[in-house]
Amino acid sequence: MIPLRDRNPSGSFPGVTLLLILINVFVFIYEVQLGPGISSFLKRHALVPAEVTGSLRFGTISLADTIAPFFTSMFLHGGWLHLISNMWFLWIFGDNVEDALGKMRYILFYTACGLIAAFTHFLVEPGSTLPVIGASGAIAGVLGAYAVLFPGARVVTLVPVFFFLQVMELPALLILGYWFVLQILSGSLEGLAPTSSGGVAWWAHIGGFLAGVVLVLVMRPRRVTI
Repeated sequence: MIPLRDRNPSGSFPGVTLLLILINVFVFIYEVQLGPGISSFLKRHALVPAEVTGSLRFGTISLADTIAPFFTSMFLHGGWLHLISNMWFLWIFGDNVEDALGKMRYILFYTACGLIAAFTHFLVEPGSTLPVIGASGAIAGVLGAYAVLFPGARVVTLVPVFFFLQVMELPALLILGYWFVLQILSGSLEGLAPTSSGGVAWWAHIGGFLAGVVLVLVMRPRRVTI
């Protein structure tokens, strides 16, 4: 299922959501123009669990190499499809969460979800040498918050029915619940494999989504529209 738009107008201009999208786009454009130098750039700013584990084990913890990648990795992307799909979900669901939380709390919320998502992945795969990048974990938190705040909101969705694609209006809770269950199943199946082929940090998505559910309740949004 691919969400196209929601029928849940925001009560304010989604300035923070738009700013986050622009930052991610500008960072990706910067990545692209690096050419061959992108490998060293990603090595420095992506989250590599095995390197963090090594730093903790040998007591060589540093802000730049051990802690900062948990933050910087959420603004990096591995390709145009990766970037566009993430920003599409953020644009559809982020404006309402931003409106409900308010600008400053939304910034704190988004950042916290991204950090918790990255830390969840690190806890599940502390020995992985694969770099983790992408805003997916933080955006998963936005999805979790949206599911809590606006479960009955109608979302125009592209749904495969046999060999055809149908446009349907479905409740947000159904779409986001389906997405979350898919992450759990995918993460569990990957964990059963003898070796990890990488590609998607499923547990970062799961951790981010759950963080969004909890944090949006703790932060007590000022206004909710269902």
